[in-house]
Amino acid sequence: MPLSTNAPPKGFSDTEFIDRTAKAQALMAKDDLAGLLLMSEEDIRYFTGFHTLFWQSPTRPWFLFVPADGKPIAVIPEIGADLMRRSWIEDIRTWSAPEPSDDGISLLIDLLSPLAKETARIGVMKGHETKLQMPLGDWENLTAYLSGLKILDCTPLVQSLRMVKSPAEIEKLEYICAIGSATFADMPSIIRKGMPLEDVFREFRLRAISLGADDAPYVVGAADQGGYSDVISPPSRRTLKDGDILMLDTGCTWDGYFCDFNRNWAIGHADDNSKRAHHVLWRATQAGIETAQPGKTCRDLFLSMSEILAEMDQSDGNIGRLGHGLGMQLTEQPSHAAFDSTLLKENMVITIEPSLNYGSGMMMVHEENIVVRRDGAQLLSSRASFDLPIVN
Repeated sequence: MPLSTNAPPKGFSDTEFIDRTAKAQALMAKDDLAGLLLMSEEDIRYFTGFHTLFWQSPTRPWFLFVPADGKPIAVIPEIGADLMRRSWIEDIRTWSAPEPSDDGISLLIDLLSPLAKETARIGVMKGHETKLQMPLGDWENLTAYLSGLKILDCTPLVQSLRMVKSPAEIEKLEYICAIGSATFADMPSIIRKGMPLEDVFREFRLRAISLGADDAPYVVGAADQGGYSDVISPPSRRTLKDGDILMLDTGCTWDGYFCDFNRNWAIGHADDNSKRAHHVLWRATQAGIETAQPGKTCRDLFLSMSEILAEMDQSDGNIGRLGHGLGMQLTEQPSHAAFDSTLLKENMVITIEPSLNYGSGMMMVHEENIVVRRDGAQLLSSRASFDLPIVN
C-alpha cells in the first residue's frame, strides 16, 4: 500500500520561488552581477518549478536568465511553453526547436545585448559538478556577439543556495526517504537463495513504486562470497548463494527529489570479517551523524568517520569522499572529503556514506540520509541495525 496518507503536497507555492530568487539577487548584488544565465535542469527547476521528463532528450537546449531585479526570464523551446506558463514565470520567449542553425541564440542575444553594451557582469555555472548544456559552437557564437559581457563563475552562489533546503523541500526528502526505508524493510521477505541478482533489483524497483515512489532510476549493488568488490555494475543473472553479502543502494524519487542510501544483508550466514566490517561501518556512520552540526565542516565529517574506518580499512586512506549533498540530484554539493571545507548549515540535507576495503579485495559501504538541525542531525532514513542482517 502506498504511503500516500503522509505525502506532502506536490509542487511548491509561488512564495517558495519568490524567496529563492530574492536570496539569489541579494548575493548577486554583493558580487555586482547583472544576472545569472542558467541551463541545467535542476538550476532551472530550482527557480521556476519547471519539472518534466523531457530533459531526457538531448535535442533541445533550455535557458533561464535570473536578472538582478524582477522575475526570471525563460528562453525555451516552444514545446515547453505551456508547462512553463503554469509556473510563476511571466516572460517566456520561445522558438520552434530544434533549429540547429539558431537554437535560441538570437533570442539570447536580444535579451543580453543591452547588458553587453554596458559591459555588465553576468554569472554562468563553470565549476565542479556543472556542465555547459548547449553546443560549444553555439556558446562560442553567443559570446562572440556579446563580447562586451563579462562572464563570471556563479557556481558558488547557486550551489550555496541549493545546499540549504527549505522546509517544503525537506518534507519531500523526508517522504521519499520513508518510502526507501519501507522498501528496504520489505526486502528480506522477498530475497531468497537462488534468486538471480537481476530479479532482486527488479523486485526492489517494483516494491518502491508500489509504496509510492514516482520512480527508482538508481538501483545498484552487488553480491558475492564474503563481500563485494564492485558497486556500480548492472546486475547479472548470478544467483544468490549461502555466504553471499548482498548490497543494494538506491536513489528513488518523489516529486523530483531523491533519497540515496543502501543496505547490506548476508545470505544464510556471514563470516567474521563481514560481521566486523558492518560493525565498523555502523560506528563510522554514527560518528558522522554525531559530527553533523552547524559550524562543523565537511572535512570534520570525513575525519570523524576516517578515524574509525582506520581500524579495519585496507585502502590506505584512499577512499575519496564519505558522503555528499542530496536533493533534486542524487549527488549534490558538498563532498565529505579532506579537500572540502564547506561549513555545515542548518537545513542542509546530506548523506553519511563511509566505505572500507577488507579481506581479499572485498569492500562494504554503508549510507544514511540526514538533515542538519540546529541541535544536531535528524535521520531521514530509518537507521540500519548494528549487526549485519542475515536472510535465511
